[in-house]
This record gives sequence, structure tokens and C-alpha cells, in this order.
Amino acid sequence: MAGVLKLSATLSPFPYAAAAIATYTGKAELHFEDGASLSLDLNGSTISSEEEIVQAIAKEGGLSDDSAKSLPTVTAFSDIIAALDSLDDHLAFRSYLVGHDISAADWIVWGTLKGNGKIVGPLKNNKHVHLLRWYTHLESLESTQLAIAGLAGAKSNKARSNKTAASFALGLEGAEMGKVITRFPPEPSGYLHIGHAKAAMLNQYFAQMYQGKLLIRFDDTNPTKERTEFEETILEDLALLDIRGDAVSHTSDYFDQLYELAVKMIKEGKAYADDTEQAEMRKQRWDGIASRHRDDSIEDNLAHFAEMKTGSAEGVRWCIRAKMSVDDPNKALRDPVIYRCNLLPHHRTGDKWKIYPTYDFACPIVDSLEGVTHALRTNEYRDRNPQYFWMIEALGIRPVRIWDFSRLNFIYTLLSKRKLHWFVDQGIVHGWDDPRFPTVRGIRRRGLTVEALRQFMLAQGPSQAIVSLEWDSLWTLNKKIIDPIAPRFWAISKDGMVKVTVNGGPSEPEVKTLPKHKKNPEVGEKKTVFSSNILVEQEDALSFDDNEEITLMDWGNAIVRSTTKDAAGVITHITMDLHLAGDFRKTKKKITWLADPGAHPAHALVDATLLDYDYLITKKKLEDEDDVKDFVTPQSEFRDAALADANVLALRKGDIIQFERKGYYIYDGVSEKGQREFIRIPDGRAASIASKAAPVASAPGKAAKEAKEIADKGGRSSGAGAGGEFVSKALEIPVDTKMYKVDPIYGTGKLETPADTKMYKVTNVYES
Repeated sequence: MAGVLKLSATLSPFPYAAAAIATYTGKAELHFEDGASLSLDLNGSTISSEEEIVQAIAKEGGLSDDSAKSLPTVTAFSDIIAALDSLDDHLAFRSYLVGHDISAADWIVWGTLKGNGKIVGPLKNNKHVHLLRWYTHLESLESTQLAIAGLAGAKSNKARSNKTAASFALGLEGAEMGKVITRFPPEPSGYLHIGHAKAAMLNQYFAQMYQGKLLIRFDDTNPTKERTEFEETILEDLALLDIRGDAVSHTSDYFDQLYELAVKMIKEGKAYADDTEQAEMRKQRWDGIASRHRDDSIEDNLAHFAEMKTGSAEGVRWCIRAKMSVDDPNKALRDPVIYRCNLLPHHRTGDKWKIYPTYDFACPIVDSLEGVTHALRTNEYRDRNPQYFWMIEALGIRPVRIWDFSRLNFIYTLLSKRKLHWFVDQGIVHGWDDPRFPTVRGIRRRGLTVEALRQFMLAQGPSQAIVSLEWDSLWTLNKKIIDPIAPRFWAISKDGMVKVTVNGGPSEPEVKTLPKHKKNPEVGEKKTVFSSNILVEQEDALSFDDNEEITLMDWGNAIVRSTTKDAAGVITHITMDLHLAGDFRKTKKKITWLADPGAHPAHALVDATLLDYDYLITKKKLEDEDDVKDFVTPQSEFRDAALADANVLALRKGDIIQFERKGYYIYDGVSEKGQREFIRIPDGRAASIASKAAPVASAPGKAAKEAKEIADKGGRSSGAGAGGEFVSKALEIPVDTKMYKVDPIYGTGKLETPADTKMYKVTNVYES
């Protein structure tokens, strides 16, 4: 049974070590309580010393409980630089402080560093590269981020004067079992993306937690952008996430009530008509200047609203504004627009209406009318929360509570519908379900599981920090879910494929039944063909030494006897002697292979295409002034022709597998050319999620200049669509390679090691 670690967000220094090891081992739940002192309730006893807490949790979690006493100079920190130097030397040839795995000592020292503001600065000045590597690794772990997010959430709750305990068992203020109603209100103007997924999952989570209801409501108040087909795709996207509402409604269902309530506000002097032009109105609101129509008579305002309702030339000049404030410090309260004209037909109500409420007016009203108890929305709306409450109070309708959470942002990722639409229009991607897209369809097609997404979203739940997240935590979590159940198969790249003769192998091909997953027999069995003629990859073949003993996976050891190469140095044939008596534990190379079908068509292999992807943009975060065309990744799709074993013929589209020694893949179906296509699933390791493109300048002017120079030379971006209307920041590729030419990071001179380290200096290999 898990223990309970009680602590306060205001503790100084904060017990980072205890919190981090609790989430790392899962042996104690964090409970943040105002004014609480540090204590651990575990197995019937209570511990209050942080070092003893760390040791107790380590023992419970199966970690080494060696404490920081093994490094006595570290805990005092009387001389910060000397202490950091000592730690850096200690970690120069070690991954962790004690042994080969994370121990209690690692968490105690990491927590000491993390909690001392005087240390963090010197630590990150690049003079202690080994220590910084170790420190960053521990801090980047998903469990550590979970603990840090919990602290941020607890601080945020305290700032909002929320006196209830905040823990990872998220809760809603004032919620009553069986009475909670949440809502997910997407605009039917596009496909759902990963940011929407967080909102939808949190709404479902709370509805289920309190045995309440989840409403799906389409916020269809803008006929310019909305379509019926988007409603259908949104419901399909939600189904992909295993989310189904208890009811589906539309804001347009309430147009009559919304109109009557707007009239009521005008009659009560809480709203007025205004014909100020948009640009001028924006400037007046910014400068705190009242509109000349702010004090018009109620009769004039009602007359203008009636004219707006007809959609006449006079009516479309006007809008209705709430009479909140002229110069409130919160600019969201400076007389916002609540009704405007739109003459386009609505996809549900047709030509009935020429006026439509704004989201800020309609949302609180419909929430109240539909019985919503808790409105969940991202904290980018926080400045508009007082506006939400003002509408409800001004109209005298049932109040609704707001629970806000941080917006989800990822590096190298666009969530703007407009910018995503541009990639579709340019033909850079294959559609809205392209695996490079952050849409629900795209990430599911890339192999992200619903369970991983749900766990990740709930872990982010308490955090109010607005940051650009790395993708590694999400994909690492996904790997933990798929690894125990993904069947194992083999695939060999056709490029430079090598034929191997195995002396001592079977005279005729033999078929044996083997488990699809060596550690999980419940995954099932597969058929493996053994033959004296096999195929291996060129990369493996090049690594073999003469007379080297290697291991042929699922078979046994073999000794490399001879190698044949062509004039270009490409290996074309290898001869091996089977050595089944050899010890696979003593070989350095474990090789995947496939039986060469040759004259045995009954054992034919399967043509396959292995697809991998890069980010669509080359900059981690685009600024408002950046033009997306300047930052398109030159090549973001990579295709590798391969042969796979025949077991993949039984796969269904969407099945997740592992091609051993290659990675995890999701089966994407059969292409028009009849080849089975497999999309690689990132596993969270740096190599699988790092951008493959060269870094680019952040200045849009420089980007445009470089793009023009390429265009002037006759170059063309590999990322352009059929029309080739834009030129990306592609780099020249001097050789026939899939890699990009990258400028030397430290220039063209001698490579000076910037860190103050005992490691030797490296001469620039490109220096002439």
C-alpha cells in the first residue's frame, strides 16, 4: 500500500528529494496542505526527517538506500564551487553517484542542489559538464516533472486562496458527488488537436470522478468558419480518444434565449450599440477612452439592435457592447463586444439570423442554462474570467464555477488551425491525419495510445505553468504502455541487403514456432523460417570482423569466415559457420536476419515501407512576427524500403508492433503500390525525437534572405507542394545522403572546448 507524503508548498528549503523519490518510485502519494510540516506516513509509522524519508521510500521501492553520507563534502556546501568541483570529478566516469542505478544518494544530492538558489546559477554556467548532465537527467524524468508540476499547482491554488488540499488526486472546488456537470465546447471549424485532447480528457475525468455528466457542446456562433462536416469529424476524434458525452448540444440551440437576454441587458442599461470602426474601437479600449455612443438612450440602442437583426446595410455597421468599464486595468473588462452581424447562412439555422453572439457572451449563459457546474478552460482565459462572472451576475442567472489549467504547448509544434491549414493547402502533408500533425488523428496514426495521452494529461492537470513541453515524456510514457504487449517481428532494409551462406544450417528450410514476445507469452506465437541462406543488413555486415563470433537472434552463434565486396566496398556476400555451442552472452553483436526465400516461394518475405518523420518546422517556437514559410523543414518524411517476415500479413491497420533492433511501429495499411506501410513510433529517446533538420536563424528577415538566395541559384525546397510557391531554408546536400549538411557549431576555426574541464581538446576534423 502506498504511503502518504504530507508537505506544504511554502516549506523552505522545499524537500525536493522527498517529493521526487516519492513520484519516482510510486511508493508515496504527495499531499500538499497549507502549513503542513514534512512527514511520511508509511507502513503504520511516521517519519519527519527528509533524509530518513528518502531512505525509507528507497527501501520500499527497491532502490539502494545509500545516503549522501558517502559524499560528506556535498551536504554542507560551505564552499559552493569546491563542492561542485568535487561532484563533477566524481561523476566524470559515472552515471550515478552510487552504483549503476539511481539511488537515495542521487535524490538527496539532487534535491539539495535544486533547493539552493545560490547553487543553480554556478551549476548551469557550463563549468561542470558532468554534474550538469547528471542533474539535468534526473530533473527531466517524467516522475520529477510530475513532482514539480504538483508544487506549481499547489502554489497556484494557494494564490487563488483555495484552502483545500491539492494533491495529484485532482479535485474540483465545491463539487458534490452525482451533481457535477462539465462540458467540452469545441468550435466546429477544424480538427481536434492535442491541446483540445487535454481539455476533453480533463472534462471527462472530472465527470467520471464525481459520477456526473459530460456535455459535448458545439460553439457554433461564427458561420464564416463553421461546417457540419467538422462536427462529425470532432465526434469521431473524440471517439478515437474513448470520449463520449452524455449529451450533444449546440450554442445555436439557444440563439432565441441569447437574443432575449441581450435585449434585457440593453433595457437595463448594461449594454449599448456602437458603430465605431474596429481599429478605432481597439485603440479606444487600449487607451481607456469611452465610445461616443456609450451613453446613448436605451431606445436608440434597441433600435440599432433591431436594425442589426435585419442584416440591413445600416445594421451591419453596428455591434452591441457590454457596459462594463472604460478604463479597468483588466482590458478584457473594457466594454467587450457581445453581438455582431454576419450575413452568411448558418450551417444549422440557415438564414434565420443575421446577428450572432460572441463566445464571451454566449459561453457563460449557455453554461448556466445547461446546468454546467464547473467550466474547465485554459488559463489563457484567466483575464476573461471576471468577464464571465460579470455576464452571469448582470443577467441574474445560475452561477458556474471555473477551474482553469495550463495550455498545452510542445516544441516544434504548431497548434494554429490557420497555419496547419497552410501545410495542407501547400501539399506538404498528406491531410489532417498526417502523422506529422498534432491533430488527434495525426498523433493516433503516429502510434500514440489513448492511455498514454490520458496519463500525460492528468499528470499535467495541476500545473499552471505555460511552457513549451518536450515530446520525450509523452513518448516515453507511451513506450511503457506498448512495450509489454507489442509483438516482435523482423525487417531488413533492402538498401545494400547482404546474402549470407550459413554452413551447418538446415539442408531445407525449416519452420519453428516461437513466441511473439519473449517476456509475455500471452501475446501469441509466430512462425520463423530457418535456412542455410539468410539475409542481413549492410550496416550489420560492415561491422563484422573476420572470424568474429556473432549471435543470430532466436537461432544461435555463428562465426564469420569470409566476406565478398564489390569495387565500391559494398559487401555482397558473407559465409558463416554455425556454432550453436557458442555462448550468446559473450558476443557483442546480436543480429536480426531473415531467411532468403530464393527458390522457396512458400517462404516468401513481405515488401514493406518503413516511414519516419521529422518536425514540420525548424524552430522550437514560432513568434508572432515569424512567417511559417521561412521555417519549413526541408524534408520531414523518410521512406525506407524493406523486407519483413511473413508474420506481418496477419496484422490489421492500427496494430502496434516492434521490429526488433529498429523500433516500435504502427501498421498503416497497404499502399497503392501494394506495399505494407509501417510508421515508426518515437520511444522518447533523444535520437527518436530530435529534429533532424539543421538549426535556423530566428530572425525572419534573415530567413527570407537565405531563401531568396537559394531561389536565385535555382534551388527548390523539397518541402514545397506541387506548385512550389515557397522556398524553404534547405541546405545544400553535397553527397548522396539522407542527412543534412550542418555548419560546424563552433565555426570553422579551431574547436575550443567552452567548458572548464579536464577533458582533452578536440581538433576540428573539417579544418584544412
